[in-house]
Amino acid sequence: MDSPPSEGETSTSQGELSPSRTVSRSSMMESIRSYGLSRLAGIKIDTDELRRRLLMPQYLRLAMLDSITKKDVDGGDQHFPSSGSADVPCPESPMIVFINPRSGGRNGPVLKERLQKLISEEQVLDLDDVKPHEFVRYGLACIEKWANDGDFCAKEIRQNIRIVVAGGDGTVGWVLGCLGELNQNGREPVPPVAIIPLGTGNDLSRSFGWGGSYPFTWKSGIKRTLHRASVGPVSNLDSWHVVVQVPGGEVADPPHSLKAAEECSLDKTLEIEGDLPDKVNFYEGVFYNYFSIGMDAKVAYGFHHFRNEKPHLAQGPLANKIIYSGYSCSQGWFLTTCTSDPSLRGLKNILKMHVKKVNSTEWEQIPVPKSVRAVVALNLHNYGSGRNPWGNLKPKYLEKRGFVEARSDDGLLEIFGLKEGWHASFVMTELISAKHIAQAASIRMELRGGEWKEAFMQMDGEPWKQPICNDYSTFVEINRVPFQSVMVNGE
Repeated sequence: MDSPPSEGETSTSQGELSPSRTVSRSSMMESIRSYGLSRLAGIKIDTDELRRRLLMPQYLRLAMLDSITKKDVDGGDQHFPSSGSADVPCPESPMIVFINPRSGGRNGPVLKERLQKLISEEQVLDLDDVKPHEFVRYGLACIEKWANDGDFCAKEIRQNIRIVVAGGDGTVGWVLGCLGELNQNGREPVPPVAIIPLGTGNDLSRSFGWGGSYPFTWKSGIKRTLHRASVGPVSNLDSWHVVVQVPGGEVADPPHSLKAAEECSLDKTLEIEGDLPDKVNFYEGVFYNYFSIGMDAKVAYGFHHFRNEKPHLAQGPLANKIIYSGYSCSQGWFLTTCTSDPSLRGLKNILKMHVKKVNSTEWEQIPVPKSVRAVVALNLHNYGSGRNPWGNLKPKYLEKRGFVEARSDDGLLEIFGLKEGWHASFVMTELISAKHIAQAASIRMELRGGEWKEAFMQMDGEPWKQPICNDYSTFVEINRVPFQSVMVNGE
């Protein structure tokens, strides 16, 4: 077991109570505090004034929506005034809201209706009807077109527009990935993104001050959310590009965030040992929070399949967490020492890992600890519903290990390991920190089966089962995306 926090790994003293051990109050006030709205609870937000600051002119709203519907940048031209828009009032903080109606249990449709009444129907986009890339390629492009043609209001809106995503971490990552097209195509500025947390873990939301759950019972909460989203300061977020090279086969059940790629390659400065198959397939994707391999991904995989097969039993965050805990117990994580099943042994049996460390261009092999059964590469401070498994490390420990203070925009991933289920439980209750392995600017993982026939992986909560074999290696390479996402801070 790792050293307790008092022995140099974290700066939290033993006398302080962690949030997980705080006595709970009333459900509504607890929800408000966890969402971060308590600071604004006494501030009155005028509805008409808020709407004036967020509402786009009607001709632009209709033109944007028609362009998206027709999938044609010119699809809304008929709505633009022939006399120009110099006299049309422009909103100070124009806003587009993406909402995942399937998130938030029964409350998704209710929240959608509230948002539409506060702003407008055209500015609240249901992800079942409008996909984020359609907004970027057609809706936002329509506004850009008219801004370039001299429409004053379109120019102001394009410069100041902000995005709110109502959904879980997966939904937020989906929107961020689509907005990344703007950087790739030189279409700056990229709109900053705020979050209304409707998922189970909501770690992205927690990391930027939007809390772990939305207080549906607080009727004025939505006004305060939109106010914060319109005036909050912005900060940057690293994203990470993942390439999976598979020998001669396809990924089984690939997640939404992992796509087949025709032209992809691994870093040639790190040579591949051993024979290569005649044919390889590539898959690529992007993550914002974490990539993991091992038992935690296996548990997540089982949970996701259960939820898809029996959605009526997984209604809301509490039910999801209970089911998730049950899968943790049923997958053998707590019984490693009692079994000889090869699938439940340490990752050292199948995994070889190389990294590029801080300010280094050279690859270095990092040993995988024998006892580790899950390896996580973490970008944020929050993991597993607001836990901090890396810990708040003291300066002496950082210097001793050659680490730097972890941030979400520092170009580094924190790599840590989880042992058996008991160790993971203590880490997730923040009684101890995880097994620190490395900090890295790039990672390459090589997997070769032995007795194993498959490995479980996940990116930002999307798990999949990866077939592996003994003859040829499967490779996973992770590098930072050159452009950073822009987030609105809710704190």
